[in-house]
Amino acid sequence: QVQLVESGGGLVQAGGSLRLSCAASAIIFSRYRMGWYRQAPGKQRELVAVITSGGSTDYADSVKGRFTVSRDNAKSTGFLQMNSLKPEDTAVYYCNALWGNRNYWGQGTQVTVSS
Repeated sequence: QVQLVESGGGLVQAGGSLRLSCAASAIIFSRYRMGWYRQAPGKQRELVAVITSGGSTDYADSVKGRFTVSRDNAKSTGFLQMNSLKPEDTAVYYCNALWGNRNYWGQGTQVTVSS
């Protein structure tokens, strides 16, 4: 059974940092594009960052220069390093693994940034 398990969320003050992890199981992780999404209360889920199987990355404009996405294929784990956090970054963060028509989601981890 495929599982994506996020960890690393929590409460942090504005300007602080958090590192999210997404551990995948039962998939050949290296084949998958890995994405991080977030959903704030009353808002639609939005794409935050992606890293392809080849290591190319892309970011939402709102997080460029502050967030860094990476992956460790040997450990089947993806990461999202979040620096200079702002209150508007508060949301549930989800990881996603996509390969062709295989599309998997984690359960989400809450990130709360206090002002």
